[in-house]
Formats: sequence, structure tokens, C-alpha cells
Amino acid sequence: MSPILLVNQMISKEKIEHLVEEKLTDDMFIVDLKISASNVISVLVDSFKGVDISTCVAISRYIESSLDREYEDFALEVSSAGLGQSFKVLKQYLKNVGREIEIVTDEGVKLEGVLVEATNEGIKIDVTTKEKPEGSKKKIYVTRTHEFLYNQ
Repeated sequence: MSPILLVNQMISKEKIEHLVEEKLTDDMFIVDLKISASNVISVLVDSFKGVDISTCVAISRYIESSLDREYEDFALEVSSAGLGQSFKVLKQYLKNVGREIEIVTDEGVKLEGVLVEATNEGIKIDVTTKEKPEGSKKKIYVTRTHEFLYNQ
């Protein structure tokens, strides 16, 4: 009798994405989904209303119950997008229109301002700085709108 060799199967990203989407409510969306070569599944979700721990647990349990550990060995992490993390998808920008954000351009320039618009092409932020007008002794607040493409 020959020994049975169990081969660790690579879990498909499409399968996990489908499972996650089955558990998302209308205002929720996937921010990021990664599966490493060693089947470590990392799911990052967000919502226009915020995501609590119980939602992450429910998604995690649903994914886990839909996969067979006898056939697919995996580690699973489901979390919500944090405040200090970079935006990855358009819906995150849309969620934060009207809020103060910080950006760093591809040239290394750091700006803080209010996100006023997000489109498929890029964003607009209003940046307020204190400047001294020519001929004046006193600085005043000046707000300028800056436009950036996402690749910037």
C-alpha cells in the first residue's frame, strides 16, 4: 500500500473575495485582500459607517466555515482599515470627503488639509496656511486647493 501524500493547495483569491462579498452589507467594501504563498489570508474591509470587531469576526467565521482545513491549510486575518493607514481604494477617499487628511506626494512633500473631492482620476484638498501678504505686517490664513492624480 502506498502512502497518501497531502499537497497544500493554494487558495484562490477569487474564492475568498466571493466569500467576503457574501457577508458584506451594502455600505461595506473590500479594501485589500492578500493570500501569501503559504496560504496566509489577509482581508481588510471598510464601511461608510465604520466596521466593528463583531463584523470582522462574522466574516472570519464565514470564510473559515466555507473552507476545508483537511484540504486547504491556511491562516486567516480579517480586520478593518485603520485611521493611520494609507487609502487604497476610491471608496475610502469618498468616505473621507470633508475630513482632514494628510498626504505625501511622490516628491516627498507632506500636506495636511480637507479632502474636498475624490474622483476616478484623483483628489482635491484644501490646504490652509498662515502667510504674510506683501506689504503687510501681519500673517493671515490663506486656503488653496491642490489637485493630485492618484499616481502622484
